[in-house]
Amino acid sequence: MADPSTYRPATGTIPDAPGVYKFRDATRRVIYVGKAKSLRSRLSSYFADLSTLHPRTRQMVTTAAGVEWTVVGTEVEALQLEYSWIKEFDPRFNVRYRDDKSYPVLAVTLNEEYPRLHVYRGPRRKGVRYFGPYAHAWAIRETLDLLLRVFPARTCSAGVFKRHGQIGRPCLLGYIGKCSAPCVGKVSADEHRAIVADFCEFLAGRTDAMVRRLERDMLAASEELEFERAARLRDDVGALRKAMEKQAVVLGDGTDADVVAFAEDELEVSVQVFHVRGGRVRGQRGWVTDKVEEPLAGSSVDAQETGVGGLVDQFLSQFYGDQAELSDNTEAAASPVPREVLVPELPEDHEAIEEWLSGLRGARVQLRVPQRGDKRALMETVQRNAAEAFAQHKLRRAGDLTARSAALQELQDALGLDSAPLRIECTDVSHVQGTDVVASLVVFEDGLARKSEYRRFAIREGAEGGDVGSIAEVVRRRFARYQAETAQETDTDRPGIDPETGKPRRFAYPPNLLVVDGGAPQVAVAADVLAELGVTDVAVIGLAKRLEEVWVPGEPDPVILPRTSEALYLLQRVRDEAHRFAISYHRQKRSQRMTTSALDEVPGLGQTRKAALLKHFGSLRKLRQASVEEISEVPGVGRRTAEAVHASLAKPEGVQT
Repeated sequence: MADPSTYRPATGTIPDAPGVYKFRDATRRVIYVGKAKSLRSRLSSYFADLSTLHPRTRQMVTTAAGVEWTVVGTEVEALQLEYSWIKEFDPRFNVRYRDDKSYPVLAVTLNEEYPRLHVYRGPRRKGVRYFGPYAHAWAIRETLDLLLRVFPARTCSAGVFKRHGQIGRPCLLGYIGKCSAPCVGKVSADEHRAIVADFCEFLAGRTDAMVRRLERDMLAASEELEFERAARLRDDVGALRKAMEKQAVVLGDGTDADVVAFAEDELEVSVQVFHVRGGRVRGQRGWVTDKVEEPLAGSSVDAQETGVGGLVDQFLSQFYGDQAELSDNTEAAASPVPREVLVPELPEDHEAIEEWLSGLRGARVQLRVPQRGDKRALMETVQRNAAEAFAQHKLRRAGDLTARSAALQELQDALGLDSAPLRIECTDVSHVQGTDVVASLVVFEDGLARKSEYRRFAIREGAEGGDVGSIAEVVRRRFARYQAETAQETDTDRPGIDPETGKPRRFAYPPNLLVVDGGAPQVAVAADVLAELGVTDVAVIGLAKRLEEVWVPGEPDPVILPRTSEALYLLQRVRDEAHRFAISYHRQKRSQRMTTSALDEVPGLGQTRKAALLKHFGSLRKLRQASVEEISEVPGVGRRTAEAVHASLAKPEGVQT
């Protein structure tokens, strides 16, 4: 681990100007690239006290062996140079957005004499116009099949086109009217290109004008008694309308925009982009990507990239930079950058990003956060898609038997256990400023949650000692109960089974591994309680949430699991489930306390009648809305008591008598 002070440049030598900087490791490999309005201010922040740095920043500066910078004239130039260097050097500590798959697009080969329409995946090529991307190839083929009736352009490969030209007979699509058959000369090259041009105009968003034109032609044909042509045009209009219905109108003002949303945790980020053209969703793209390659376990982006604004900054520069490189069409309608980019949060240097995007588009681009109306609703939809994609990603990973087996094996190796921890229990504490203190105990067997084994605890004496005291109480109660149930065993053939009910006892089985949510103090107290109870066959670790460090009792330094480790991922899932279960119990306790306190002021109202009132009305809110007559209908509640309840609940909150 390098000492940053050994390569820290003198503050006076760093220019107070916009620029881009590179950190290099001992092998001269670039490990981080960043930009700054003021190089002096930004670089000085990296050489502060290590204990005050963000964990990922701390690892980066201790991995680096030198820093260098380049001064530029404007922030826009800094943005452009930063993008170029990230592409060139692929730094390990930069957040990187890469598609996890190649999304299908609809390609139109305008560089050929007879342009072809086809589904395409892969790098963009010169002279080809692309529409999309789409989430599924079948969606393109379905839309294309509808539109070929109106725009009978060539869809066959070069080999098929050449073969049918040689035999002088069109393919099946030519016979059924879904291809104009340029291979056999039914239309000229210019006529076929005109058909393709109309097709491109329709997909580019000029749908209404084309439908109106076809309707005018249909009426004209009808007036001229050309009924067959009128019927064909009528069917064409119907096909266009059906194709348009498949692309739902989300923005009624015909807006061209990309809508970007994120869902994230400490290690990964899910990105969703909806491409809206002419007010309709023309394409969707989404992926889940690692934030960094190998950060300090569980750390997030660095101090300049923390939060959604930092994710937006990194995404826009990389995504649109890549799109601009792929596109060779400079027409505004075909530009990869739309008029608007809607994001959940503006980055710090959003003015420079707007200027850069405007340069890529060749026209003004607006970067904004939607506040209300249809655009806000669409942003919420994209956000839900990002969260759902993230959840599905985690479920797929959790459901992978191979990954679960690898996680258990990695835990055994990393912690030096005698066997893989097939049963893992985790405890977490939840409270608000020391009130309504509760704890959870969740159980994972073979890497999967066993919700029937979950337990929850209302903390009694341990609350005075904070989280450490609460964890000590939970561990003591859990394993004291285990010892008591073990001592009651009478059926040696069926250990852990209650002979009266035939069901497993609540605390009959000890875990192989006990995980506590916290660092060294929490682990130490849990280990002390187990030693006090004489439990020696249960391993204890702590998972510190901020740094995702694994603490082992008696060890001065934590165990650092690789960020891509399946073992770390399993521990995070266990810890997060314990956190969720504890919070839900805490909210329930707090709600019950608040409800009970509201009824405590009613004289002569005991616990039995309180419970009857709440059971009858279902909630305190509905009880507040009830009349005296409705309250008095509850069994055991008389008129006078009903009046007292109604008067007490009708008082403004906070009024004391």
